[in-house]
Amino acid sequence: MDDWEMWEMHDEVRLSLRERLVLLQIETDLRQDRRFAHRMGDGHRRAWLHVAVLLLGIASAFVAVMGIRTSDPALLCCFALLWPLTVLQAVRLLRRTARLRSHTGNG
Repeated sequence: MDDWEMWEMHDEVRLSLRERLVLLQIETDLRQDRRFAHRMGDGHRRAWLHVAVLLLGIASAFVAVMGIRTSDPALLCCFALLWPLTVLQAVRLLRRTARLRSHTGNG
């Protein structure tokens, strides 16, 4: 069900086309606001960050082991590119976790 069908279901309140467009634009802007989504508890981004760290860690370990076993320079270069991304995402995850713990501990 898209946003237009949702408006058609509610017969009690009739909004003009212009009012519906303005309301849809406001909703779109709110969905794109990261701070607002964080305050509203957008768990999807947190879940994707966990998955990204896990997959990057597995890929980094695999490329490192295969690069060492085969001494292939291409694999070692891939590890050199992949490892900093893994560390960066892990640091983001740790910061977010620490921020959430401090926020729930004070409140």
